[in-house]
Amino acid sequence: MNISLQGKKALVGGSSKGIGAAIAKQLAASGASVTLMARSEGRMQELIEEMDSSQGQQHQFLSVDFTDFEAYKAKIRAHFETNTVDILVNNTQGPEGGGALEKKVDDYQNAFDLLFKSVVYTTELALKHMQEQHWGRIINIASISVKEPLNYLALSNTIRAAVVTWAKSLAYDVAKDGITVNSTLTGYFDTDRIAQLNSKKAEKMGFSPDEVRSNMEEQVPVKRIGDPEEYGYLVTFLASEQAAFITGTNIPIDGGLLKSL
Repeated sequence: MNISLQGKKALVGGSSKGIGAAIAKQLAASGASVTLMARSEGRMQELIEEMDSSQGQQHQFLSVDFTDFEAYKAKIRAHFETNTVDILVNNTQGPEGGGALEKKVDDYQNAFDLLFKSVVYTTELALKHMQEQHWGRIINIASISVKEPLNYLALSNTIRAAVVTWAKSLAYDVAKDGITVNSTLTGYFDTDRIAQLNSKKAEKMGFSPDEVRSNMEEQVPVKRIGDPEEYGYLVTFLASEQAAFITGTNIPIDGGLLKSL
């Protein structure tokens, strides 16, 4: 499928590495001008040099810290005073792993600020332009754990579930404006985040990280962990004209499901 996003502007959160970077690269390859958003200015500058600009795309980056909501709120509000977005990819780093008995109420509040409030606030800012032009794409990067909670990700399970139900509610409200809202429920992808979680899981269970990874691969239909580049393909499709009738969906994806989409 030939997807053209030429003339569109995209804002991609958590895009200095991993899934976010892969999404940003693929959006750029399809013609979009992309604003990267993460903490690492150096890595984002390097990534911009790697991204396609052959169709006149103008890429930029915004340095933010999602863990400090008030500071993030001020910075993203200032950004939208002089910028508009056609495609918004809501994505942040995940909260610290751990079970429900390990977490306190303050941990949940911090996770709420990180995963929910940042998404809702950024979307509010982006919607004005989308509604004025009667076109927009909002894509939330969530987790498969909202369908089947993972006991070692209590914070992520809880708050990401709130994000996808909010998104489904929003989808009904803005569909008439030509705006789609979808959430991708991330399965097992080869990222630093997975490596960190596997290391902690291995230590807790008395296995090696390689054994944990092998067990993970056995749970995926194609018997491998997904490549972030493949994730970028799916998000780019959801951002396209071809996906105009897909809204309010929660799309679970892992290395196996991607091959069947």
